Amino acid sequence: MIKKIPLLAVCLGCLVSAFGQKIQSPSVFLGYELGTRFTYQYRVTEYFKYVASVSKNVKLVQYGTTNEDRPLVAAFIASDANIDRLEEIRKNNIGLAGLAENKALGNGFMQTATNPATVTANTPVIVWLSYNVHGNEPSSSEAAMLTLFDMVDPDNAKTKTWLANTVVVIDPCLNPDGHERYVNFYNSVKGAVPDPDPAAREHAEPWPGGRVNHYYFDLNRDWAWQTQKESKARVGLYNSWLPQVHVDFHEQGYNAPYYFAPAAEPFHRDITPWQKEFQTTIGKNNAKYFDQNGWLYFTKEEFDLLYPSYGDTYPIYNGSIGMTYEQGGIGAGLAITTRTGDVLTLKDRIAHHHSNSLSTIETASANAAKAVTEFKKYFDNSRTNPTGEYKGYVIKNDNDDKMQSLTELLRRNGIQYKFGIKTSATGYNYFSGKTERFDIDTRDITISAYQPKSVLLNVLLEPKTFVADSNTYDITAWSLPYVYGLRAYGLKEAIKPAAVPIVDVVLTPPLATQPTAHAYAYVAAWQSVTSVQFLSGLLQKNVKVRYAEAPFEAAGKKFGAGSLIITKAGNADAGFDAVVRGAADNAGIELTPLTTGFVDKGVDLGSASVHFIHPPKVMLMSGEGVSSEAMGEIWEYFEQQIGYPVTLINYNNLGRAKLGDFDVIIFPDGNYQDFPSDDLQNWVKAGGKLIALQGAVSQLAGKKGFDIKRRDADTLKNKPSLKIFGNRNRDNIKSTVPGAIYKINLDNTHPLGFGYPNYYYTLKLTDDIYALLDDGDWNVGTVKKDGYVAGFVGQKGKEKIRDGLLLGIQPMGRGSVVYLVDDPLFRSFWENGKLLFGNAVFMVQ
Repeated sequence: MIKKIPLLAVCLGCLVSAFGQKIQSPSVFLGYELGTRFTYQYRVTEYFKYVASVSKNVKLVQYGTTNEDRPLVAAFIASDANIDRLEEIRKNNIGLAGLAENKALGNGFMQTATNPATVTANTPVIVWLSYNVHGNEPSSSEAAMLTLFDMVDPDNAKTKTWLANTVVVIDPCLNPDGHERYVNFYNSVKGAVPDPDPAAREHAEPWPGGRVNHYYFDLNRDWAWQTQKESKARVGLYNSWLPQVHVDFHEQGYNAPYYFAPAAEPFHRDITPWQKEFQTTIGKNNAKYFDQNGWLYFTKEEFDLLYPSYGDTYPIYNGSIGMTYEQGGIGAGLAITTRTGDVLTLKDRIAHHHSNSLSTIETASANAAKAVTEFKKYFDNSRTNPTGEYKGYVIKNDNDDKMQSLTELLRRNGIQYKFGIKTSATGYNYFSGKTERFDIDTRDITISAYQPKSVLLNVLLEPKTFVADSNTYDITAWSLPYVYGLRAYGLKEAIKPAAVPIVDVVLTPPLATQPTAHAYAYVAAWQSVTSVQFLSGLLQKNVKVRYAEAPFEAAGKKFGAGSLIITKAGNADAGFDAVVRGAADNAGIELTPLTTGFVDKGVDLGSASVHFIHPPKVMLMSGEGVSSEAMGEIWEYFEQQIGYPVTLINYNNLGRAKLGDFDVIIFPDGNYQDFPSDDLQNWVKAGGKLIALQGAVSQLAGKKGFDIKRRDADTLKNKPSLKIFGNRNRDNIKSTVPGAIYKINLDNTHPLGFGYPNYYYTLKLTDDIYALLDDGDWNVGTVKKDGYVAGFVGQKGKEKIRDGLLLGIQPMGRGSVVYLVDDPLFRSFWENGKLLFGNAVFMVQ
């Protein structure tokens, strides 16, 4: 007789067996010694799944997927006592920050907690380790597996001690798509034995490289903006925990020694003394192990803490000790000979990252009580004594679409705001630069600095970022009112918190005229990228769309130049009304139906001043010589933001393309050989539209047939001068423009300026500026000597960027050339430039 064993007992037996077995190291699990080959991302994920299945101290979370549908995972590692109370720990931790979730207002929405949590004896410190945000810096994903193993190895008494007061989060690969692009490349070209010669092909990664994600975005510049799918998912998870310590693992050029904190100047002035101090504490512990092993390293140089969208600064502005660790190794493959004659191997790189991973956890554990107490103090101060010159902000509702986009950004970052206040106040006007009295309307955004995320709020909204040291690593200006093109005021008088927690309000447009059963025509304002998305939807439904060249009034409303007009005439299908309304609903556009083509003021709908929009066939240059990130912004704009088809063609293959099949060809920033060709110029003359951006404009300057010419600074100011060798880096800064905001005078009567006031805020990344175009051309966007607004600009740069052209149109035969000197789609967070680019594609004839 066979004795029956209850199913529960069987399951428990399996569980005990699984958790009781010896955990395999990465090398044993993978079947090869770690560092002898690059591990595919799916195998990294399999190892994490395996460890989570055999260790009771790990919980694995899939928090999202990439554009190429690869999983994004994070492992939460805790002691026996804490692993089953992770959710309790998480809620208590955000409670220490004075935050509480409000599920009723949407997943991830945070509001000020009524009763902030307190620190207790069993409150753990949370350490978050992020690996491989740049896909071609892959050693950190290998180190992530080794770090996970050490944290759960039953034989490792050290790590078990650390886990008594520490929760560790490991995200093994922030950029799986880029990682696989690099690993697939390397594995396809490597030989039986690694070739350490730097000239060997295995060290020459082809375009676009693995650094970037599917759309060629640098995910390490996207923490605050969250324009990319991966960033939205990751930062959403991060903000639901808010760790006390965060490390972002990178690689740099293979000739460089290892870099770890403390960071270089400039520091943003809102970074606290504790954040600086604990960076040094961690750095000294890292150095102890590097010293023991004789490994070279450096600190306090090159990698600063200013730009808010890095994997170190974003955590810092959210109360964490945020740090970047940089191992030499980009392009190193499995082994490479450095300029000192040493051979740097993948095993070396893994060992260095692994050492600092454990050292950081060790230091956090040794200082857990202090770290948690300072974390709470950071947010207590934010709520009661916020930093920054302004204690409140008002964003004027000049544009519903942009306001909706801005509130979404604020919500994703946990910044609280409100509508519904109607009063007057005195504040600093961002656009005029003056302190003045103004009215607050109920549809304006009002933001109090007395809230948990006040530091991040101040960093993102301060009109001018203070830069203590101009030798910085990235852009120096990003104030959101300029990014979105929305008028704003900074208030020195406190906006007191409401009696009830500040909550989200869904911004709805004014009540629209209800569509009639069968309209003569529909009109939609042209005011944002949402308008471009709406136009795209109509054109792909073969709906004929027109735009008004000048403002007009109809149905009791005012419509600006560029407003879209969709008439029944020419769109005779029975489903016309449903198609138009459906496209409007998809884009979130307000439609105004008209019962007649006879307008109240301005030209009627049948006027010659109302122009037909031809659905353009668009080509985008890609491939070698093209800036992958600049090209990726445009690719992502078409596919993800406006949903309009675009054909990507490598520049080297342009000669094979039938140019006559295309209406628009876009040349992003890049270095193009033999540009422009005779065929390309003939295509423009025959009716094509060439859109040149940044470096492509530079390459057209002075070329035969193109009117664009450089406007150099006074040559008398460029005479050779005596230089001090030790000051060479500082001297170079005089000509740099690391991302500064300038105000452009804009001709908004031209189609390139439709939907804007008579000005536009541009982000300048270089000192490029051009002479005004000839008569017969259109100088649409010009900058005067007083155009500077915010950000660092070197002395020579300031002298040069004045009295010149930044946006222009040159008619050429039956076609045209559009000159965009700056990048209107920069990292896809420069929201106000997206309509400008839409104008270049769809409106300019």
